[in-house]
Amino acid sequence: MKKLIAVIMLLSSFILNAAKEETVVYKVVVIPFQSMGIDDITMKTAESLLKNEIEQIANLQVISTTQTLKAMDNGQVTEVEDAVKVGNELLADLVLITSLNKLGEKVIIQYIVVDVYREVSILADNVTAQSIENLDMIMKRIAMSIRDGKTMDETLEVGTITETESKVSKRRQGLKYFGFSFGYLFPMNGFDGDRERIFTCDTRTGFEMDNNMTVGLQLAIRNGFATNIYTHYLFSKSDFCPYAGGALGFHWVLHGGGNHKRGDGMELIASTGLRAFRTYNFQVLLNLDYSITMNDYDDRSLVFTIGLMK
Repeated sequence: MKKLIAVIMLLSSFILNAAKEETVVYKVVVIPFQSMGIDDITMKTAESLLKNEIEQIANLQVISTTQTLKAMDNGQVTEVEDAVKVGNELLADLVLITSLNKLGEKVIIQYIVVDVYREVSILADNVTAQSIENLDMIMKRIAMSIRDGKTMDETLEVGTITETESKVSKRRQGLKYFGFSFGYLFPMNGFDGDRERIFTCDTRTGFEMDNNMTVGLQLAIRNGFATNIYTHYLFSKSDFCPYAGGALGFHWVLHGGGNHKRGDGMELIASTGLRAFRTYNFQVLLNLDYSITMNDYDDRSLVFTIGLMK
């Protein structure tokens, strides 16, 4: 047993040593941050945080600030060519150029990673911090970006999401409404040959958009049950507004038994009507539908309803 433990320990030691020998360490030059509108203390703190995050990555080593400033010889490093010169002088593999710029309360961070050997930029990205307090997380994300050679969006991990990324994107909003209406269904075809009017009622909800279009959902009792998605075009912005449109959905029509025909099917609707008092916080609705239910009975009907919407 002791021999087995000794062999395992020996193998483990051999594997760890081999892994260490195979680890390639890349030297990184972090050019002193450039900024507009950011105070020196904040800028130097952010720079120090980034260096510390890079140092914690096993295969990356940051060249000292003293050596970097000496190689820069009091010059500015903003272009790839300048970065390559500094990198060659310090025998570095990568050079990082970072800038922080204030825009209102926000801070715009831009960075470029230059491959000294190939003399090209291998990574360029930018990110917005909603405030200075968010810079610590962003420095961590930049270090991860350098480690993986990917943009910040591609290195997203739990615990490193910035305030900007957690915000919900704003969208244009429509005016939401809800309504109830009732009236009569007049059979035109099918419905077991019955031509008597049938009471009907429905409820609808939807959104009215700036382009005079509405989109919504309707649930109706029409000699059975119907549900559809509709859209209307409103021809006016005044109190009395005519409209026209259509709908697509499903209609379960009640029929007498004794056969194997299907009473349910997709429903196509052509609509027209009038919205009264549109400029108020309520509206009176007069609606006329021509409905075709694609079932075995070929049910067709006219539906006239009146109602209120809010």
